[in-house]
Amino acid sequence: MRKPLIAALLALLVSGCMIGPDYLRPPVETPPAWRLSDQHASELANTAWWKQFDDPVLDDLVSTALRNNHDLLIATARIEEFAGRYGIVRAELFPQVGAGYEASRQRNTLPGANGPSTYNSYQAVIAASWEIDLWGRIRRLNEAARAQLLASEEARRAVILSLVGRVAGAYINLRDLDRQLEIAKATALSRGESYAVFQERYLGGIISTLELSQNKSQYDEALATIPPIEKAIAQQENGLSVLLGRNPGPIARGKRIGQLTLPAIPAGLPSDLLERRPDIQSAEQNLIAANALIGAAKAAYFPTISLTGLLGFASNDLSNLFDSQSKAWQYAAPITMPIFTAGAIAGQVQEAEAVQQQALFAYQRTIQEAFREVNDALVSQDRTREQLHAQKEQVRALEQYSATARLRYDNGYTSYIEVLDAERSLFNVQLQYTQTQQTQFQAMINLYLAMGGGWISEADKLTATAEQMAPVPAAESPPTSKQ
Repeated sequence: MRKPLIAALLALLVSGCMIGPDYLRPPVETPPAWRLSDQHASELANTAWWKQFDDPVLDDLVSTALRNNHDLLIATARIEEFAGRYGIVRAELFPQVGAGYEASRQRNTLPGANGPSTYNSYQAVIAASWEIDLWGRIRRLNEAARAQLLASEEARRAVILSLVGRVAGAYINLRDLDRQLEIAKATALSRGESYAVFQERYLGGIISTLELSQNKSQYDEALATIPPIEKAIAQQENGLSVLLGRNPGPIARGKRIGQLTLPAIPAGLPSDLLERRPDIQSAEQNLIAANALIGAAKAAYFPTISLTGLLGFASNDLSNLFDSQSKAWQYAAPITMPIFTAGAIAGQVQEAEAVQQQALFAYQRTIQEAFREVNDALVSQDRTREQLHAQKEQVRALEQYSATARLRYDNGYTSYIEVLDAERSLFNVQLQYTQTQQTQFQAMINLYLAMGGGWISEADKLTATAEQMAPVPAAESPPTSKQ
């Protein structure tokens, strides 16, 4: 009779229904194209885009961060956590078997007995239990746990995406600050030499105190810009060091910002983002998990059927424990069903449905944010390119204006006010130009981050242990104005 009973229960298990809604990807309204397209866009979303900068030092920094960054190590460990949770839930689909042994000695006084009696007791048993998942509660929990595991894997990929962008952006910003420091020091040096000449002229009675004060003010202005830039460089190095998983300290330098190659524009349609962006993938897996948990909550309305069994030996004498007369067994099929829970199950279902709605809205919001980020990055790199071209022409014009103003002053055709105006304008525009260079590089970095793509898998290949990789070059001192 046991075999037909087990066969019938297995048939019930296989044919058991799944309570709750099955997941269907919600419809997503995607724009047909980006607001701004570029005819020079290339299929580069699956390549290691940071190598397009053509700076080996940046490549080493990215590799180091991918091996040692603590945020990435935390995300990797979180995958193991969810893998463990998935294993726990999945185990409930299978019979649970355990063994036990007990030896005890007791002294009892029974009513009517001549006195207390002392006796031993020995047990050795194997017990098994198995919940028949007729309504799919365990399978829904298993579906949710698997989706949460996949979401944690996509979250790790999102950390890789963010980390590469932050390292590249920090390095570009550092080289921008280095260039600003070069300009500030070169300007201060030039104005210091000019101030020395003006002091001699003043002592010779050629110029007035007003002109000397104007020249000194200009010199002091250049000197005052150096400390804030040096502070920003030190802070940028410290922040980048932490991204690399190291204590704050100096960072190696490669090419100057004007020598870096601007990456090409990656191509892709808006619909591609649904598969290429890890944050969208993670949000969808969270939605799948929340959807499955509705079924698990609803299954609590239905009976729970389990199979339990016990086989073993029990004896008062250890030497007779495993005799055939000491054999003991038991099997049962307990059924439990809620009758009155005062709305507890309904509350659990309501909670699960509300969580699913939150996950749905979060998924939709993530997609819309992704579209916005790509469009913003496309517009930013396009407009910044135009701005950079205009500022480059402005620098050339102001260099000519400054040289002409100095020549006119030396020949007595104009006052020193014109020289002050020309040199101050040139200094400010030179700083703005290098800042715009940094903005253009950052806009391109943001575009690759917003596009997502297979380059994340390329970066993931670099997350090997430090012992397997070559050491990072020693840090160099920041460049001076003579470099």
